[in-house]
Amino acid sequence: MSSARGFLCGYFCLASRPSARRPPLLCQRAAGASSALPGLPLLGGARRRLLALRGLSPAARCAAGAGAGPCAPRWRGCGGLGAAGGGFRPSRVAVVVKTTRYEFEQQRYRYAGLSEEDLKQLLALKGSNYAGLLERHCIHTKNVEHVVDSLRNEKIEVRLVKRREYNEETVRWADAVISAGGDGTMLLAASKVFDKFKPVIGVNTDPERSEGHLCLPVRYTHSFPEALQKLYRGEFRWQWRQRIRLYLEGTGINPTPVDLHEQQLSQEQHSRAHISERFQDQRYDISGPHLLPVRALNEVFIGESLSSRASYYEISVDDGPWEKQKSSGLNVCTGTGSKAWSYNINKVAHQAVEEILKIAKKHGSLTMPLNTELVQKVTNDYNESLLYSPEEPKMFFSIREPIVNRVFSSSRQRGFSSKVCVRSRCWDACMVVDGGTSFEFNDGAIASIMIDTEDALCTVLLEE
Repeated sequence: MSSARGFLCGYFCLASRPSARRPPLLCQRAAGASSALPGLPLLGGARRRLLALRGLSPAARCAAGAGAGPCAPRWRGCGGLGAAGGGFRPSRVAVVVKTTRYEFEQQRYRYAGLSEEDLKQLLALKGSNYAGLLERHCIHTKNVEHVVDSLRNEKIEVRLVKRREYNEETVRWADAVISAGGDGTMLLAASKVFDKFKPVIGVNTDPERSEGHLCLPVRYTHSFPEALQKLYRGEFRWQWRQRIRLYLEGTGINPTPVDLHEQQLSQEQHSRAHISERFQDQRYDISGPHLLPVRALNEVFIGESLSSRASYYEISVDDGPWEKQKSSGLNVCTGTGSKAWSYNINKVAHQAVEEILKIAKKHGSLTMPLNTELVQKVTNDYNESLLYSPEEPKMFFSIREPIVNRVFSSSRQRGFSSKVCVRSRCWDACMVVDGGTSFEFNDGAIASIMIDTEDALCTVLLEE
């Protein structure tokens, strides 16, 4: 957090904010428009169930569906599987495998025809440990083989794909998608899944070096057959992680994304990539709201590509008045993302809390004794109030380091919302989804950011 101002107010008020209401589709759009995904038709059975159950609460949908509603994906070759209690056994699984740092370095210098010894020396010059990279690569590879072998031993058809090979056709083919890597691989795997009834399951293939917050518990990395048996026996529950959808409109917009996963782009290369995509795609003259072909599982970030340049934009929260702002950028996250970048933007340090409480005590506003235990409790309580369930259909926005003077203001630096609209006044800005997909977002472009429950990602929580 850039400043401790407003901390005490945030501490006492943030956790008590009411849950966000279901968002309307767009700023200045008529309520009652269809919430279906344009251009992304649901499968026949799924469509019929959604039409029949639309308007009911999630609990009512489960009850009405008797185990076959939105709470229960159906699977090929599994006898019309119902609720989680009946278990599930997919016939086809796509395993999306991350690119390790060792593989990345190999690919990076492949054009130069370097031998393995040349690569070793080059990495040493950069201060990187060749042996360490190779060791982590081997650990990852061994764990991927364990997952694949476990699936094939259960007579499950497996399609192993690397990042660049992963596409919509692979998703359509599979009954379920498994990401083999860390949280970044899980985000990539989820980014191409638009079918609400197709689970995405993460396996952390290098637990010592990867957090794997979105993956199965670490012990299943080495005992994946046990995880499969729990799925078969129904010893899990479906977890519907809410995702953010984005509409783009305005002047000179470019709805074509640049994929950042497979390339480490410099700021100049990033700009060139956007210019190249603009000339290759003729849709950038679209005047009306355009639903972008991605969903954010963690967060959406809007800001200038050059981090030292202030981002200039106008923002409206929950159809409120537009406010001109300059800041280091805007972050809008889901409940899943509330534990990621958003948390690190907004969390307060023990030192900051202690100094604020000392000032409060000095002014006679704090009568209780000031000690380490109190400081730690206040710190923990505030930081925990920044987190919320991945299944809650609301967003949390954060203005990074807002500039406040007689021209620019920031009435709310952070808070829960159901809809955020942003009009760009930037020179060379991007709207980045989950750190992997970037859209040009310059002067005149307008983004409408919201959650639709039909975009939820199906994941599993195993019973322990």
